Amino acid sequence: MLRPESMSRSSRILGLGHHAPARKVVNAEIENSLGLEPGWIERRTGIRSRFWATDGDTLSGLAAQAGEMALANADIDRNDIRLLLLATSTPDHLLPPSAPLVAYRLGLGRAGAIDLTGACAGFIYALMFADGFTRLHGRPALVIAANILSRRINPAERASAVLFADAAGAVVIGPSEDADSGILGAAVDSDGSHYGLIQIPAGGSSRPFHDELDIEQTRMTIIDGREVFSKAVEMMTACSKDALAAAGLQPQDISRFVPHQANARIFDAVGRNLGIAGHAVVKTIAEYGNSSAATIPLSLSLASQAEPFRPGEKLLLAAAGAGLTGGALVVGI
Repeated sequence: MLRPESMSRSSRILGLGHHAPARKVVNAEIENSLGLEPGWIERRTGIRSRFWATDGDTLSGLAAQAGEMALANADIDRNDIRLLLLATSTPDHLLPPSAPLVAYRLGLGRAGAIDLTGACAGFIYALMFADGFTRLHGRPALVIAANILSRRINPAERASAVLFADAAGAVVIGPSEDADSGILGAAVDSDGSHYGLIQIPAGGSSRPFHDELDIEQTRMTIIDGREVFSKAVEMMTACSKDALAAAGLQPQDISRFVPHQANARIFDAVGRNLGIAGHAVVKTIAEYGNSSAATIPLSLSLASQAEPFRPGEKLLLAAAGAGLTGGALVVGI
């Protein structure tokens, strides 16, 4: 039985990692297949390319590679990790969960491991839960978000085919006595009245697989792109304001805003609503596209490589997606 060893005052980020498949898909390939004029995708989404899995790639494999990088970056004994949370909408199998396999591949010993299906907001929830675990038990945790969405899009549906990508991102957090590090403020939200805006209609228990099932019913569909845009901006803005208020901070106190890379127009609108300067917004969507929950930890890792985070920095993370579900975190470095 795991018992609290020493309550920690806070947590802190120890290491970051990311991984994307080898196959890079530029817009021209998709625009040609859908009969779109050159430049159509970038003008509407901000995406120029994305990475898609090849036949040999698995979700657990992508997740393990991102986790390996984060563990190396953290420079801690992996046996100290006591919890792995895997945020994914595309597990290797419907059953069992993929997290125990990832933990095994990473050599995490007997760390607890579980999948979280929070769609695009999955990493926000996973990091929040891991932070609570680390504060309670005084032990490090590994949070990974990973998706292979290329195997779930309908290539004939323009709304989803142009957006989604495959990638993984990972964060190791550990205990800290610095009250200004770790999660300083959090806000989460949901709106089930818009449950069906983004969905995979079949494959769950309400519409299980059967021989007569139309294959398109097992693929991602976006019912109303304009409504998704409006609701995502609204939810990310509101959660960000609430998280900042909980942290006792103002938008100008944020050094870097790391939003879910859903669509450049979405996070640009959220940034304007909050009054966050454009140069403070971390943007990875142009090269990596939208890999759902993986975009925030991927962006954190890439941003840290480009310009290492400095002690005292305050980060704002925000996401919203299918469900609808969303949230925001203020994180101190």
